[in-house]
Amino acid sequence: MPSATPSRIDITFAKARSEGRAVLVTYIMGGDPDPETSLEVLRALPGAGADILEFGMPFTDPMADGPAIQAAGLRALKAGQDVAKTLGLVRRFRAENDTTPIVLMGYYNPIHTYGVDRFLADAVEAGIDGLIVVDCPPEEDSELCLPALAKGIAFIRLATPTTDERRLPAVLANTAGFVYYVSITGITGTATPDFGRVAEAVGRIRKHTDLPVVVGFGVKSGAHAAAIAKGADGVVVGSALVDALHRSLDSEGRAGNGTVEAVTSLVRELAEGVRSVSLTA
Repeated sequence: MPSATPSRIDITFAKARSEGRAVLVTYIMGGDPDPETSLEVLRALPGAGADILEFGMPFTDPMADGPAIQAAGLRALKAGQDVAKTLGLVRRFRAENDTTPIVLMGYYNPIHTYGVDRFLADAVEAGIDGLIVVDCPPEEDSELCLPALAKGIAFIRLATPTTDERRLPAVLANTAGFVYYVSITGITGTATPDFGRVAEAVGRIRKHTDLPVVVGFGVKSGAHAAAIAKGADGVVVGSALVDALHRSLDSEGRAGNGTVEAVTSLVRELAEGVRSVSLTA
């Protein structure tokens, strides 16, 4: 069973609540466009205003990801990124930052190939706080979800606009850390959410759980982040950051002096949007 000691994720949400605001969750792909640059970006995100960091594990068949994140995964794989190297980057991040939560996001196949027991042991040692594994349904909780929870790693579920009242309890049954509400039907980065419907959906989910509810998919600007923050506990931004990184690369796909700033400047805008909304008002 998970430890009764508050996790980094718990502490982060509690701090944000005490400040009367939502949290900002940022996503980048591990190893994109190369391992050292992705680590440099990861290290810079908290200072730019990110509260929780999602770090992608590249995979050859990312079924839920849109073109931007698919391309990021391919760049990372081309640069030699794998599960072990992704955990290695987290380990190096933790040598300098022991407070910011890190959630690994990806697919089950690389974890299965690595070995579940070995993966969870190495994830704990590296300082991973949570997992989002989009192709592990509740019916397969014994494969990864329950072993992760037993190690003190939050297993974070996705709820979508098509998750109805009958399905929602199963989705939430073993969820920990927070609930990730996917604001659109489809793949990442392809549409702008209907902010009114998002707030309604978050309210519906909150009737079933005391966990924080964060909202992602389609958030591209500070204004979007502010609109989501009015009705949720957190805002997730991924494709927009991956796009910003991609646009900073040279014609051969290599990072330059402006790559980190390209990502962090957008994160600062997003953080300002999130923090412009007072949840105590």
